[in-house]
Amino acid sequence: MNKLNVSIIGVPMDHGQMRRGVDMGPSAIRYAGVVDRIENLGHAVNDEGDIHIRKADGKVDENTNLRNMDVITEATETLGEAVSGVAKAGNFPLVLGGDHSIAIGTLAGISEHYENLGVIWYDAHADMNTSETSPSGNIHGMPLAASFGHGHEKLTKIRGYSPKVKPENIVIIGARSVDPGERELIKEHGIKVFSMHEIDKMGMDHVMQESIRYLREERKTDGVHLSLDLDGIDPMYTPGVGTPVPGGISYRESHLAMEMLFDAGLITSAEFVEVNPILDEKNRTADVAVALIGSLLGEKLV
Repeated sequence: MNKLNVSIIGVPMDHGQMRRGVDMGPSAIRYAGVVDRIENLGHAVNDEGDIHIRKADGKVDENTNLRNMDVITEATETLGEAVSGVAKAGNFPLVLGGDHSIAIGTLAGISEHYENLGVIWYDAHADMNTSETSPSGNIHGMPLAASFGHGHEKLTKIRGYSPKVKPENIVIIGARSVDPGERELIKEHGIKVFSMHEIDKMGMDHVMQESIRYLREERKTDGVHLSLDLDGIDPMYTPGVGTPVPGGISYRESHLAMEMLFDAGLITSAEFVEVNPILDEKNRTADVAVALIGSLLGEKLV
């Protein structure tokens, strides 16, 4: 197994949605032992600390239908710079959220270093709303759309360029709550989606084999970013998330997915988001995040 230099960046931000507490996600994941878990696998770990997040008023702007946009764009610019620096140094960026709006910054920093970046979006939601389609104005429902160039210019042009990823280089896994506007974008751009229907019908092994084949052989990506929202997993295993959706991916299926990604040597950066300790039960959701990070980085049951 190749040993990595893993750089952890925490993003304690909860401004992309309405439920407080997800800003404590990075601390919860650290408390659950993420550094020890990674080091025990033989990797080197450098904890870069947390991105500073300033306060926001929580209001939706009447002109843009976006909540806390200025604070989020400021934070994602800072995150993008930090992630880019980690990648430039040849280290593996591991970003801990925080709500999923942080992915705008993560992808802005990562994609600068790849000619044909792929993205695996492991999530109950497509996160492809824009200010025109969002019923809430919450930016944590928009990062994937913004990353391939749809949405307000302040969100799409983080670090001065757009898009960060081609829509045909995206694979969504675990979707089961998709808004009408998101469905239209998925159809328009031919985005590959494995919903819970496909996972139930074909099994996680087939879904992951097809995802890996698609990104490696068909799309010929030179790097793949994993963006894992803990609400992609069924809430019976991850109760501490802000937007739980029943009927999700199982704990064991998720470990299988991470193990297969490790075996394929596909993932070049990752983020784990939406851990909310206030909604959790004895830090269970953070424990799941740490266990999945272990599997992604090479931990085996035997």
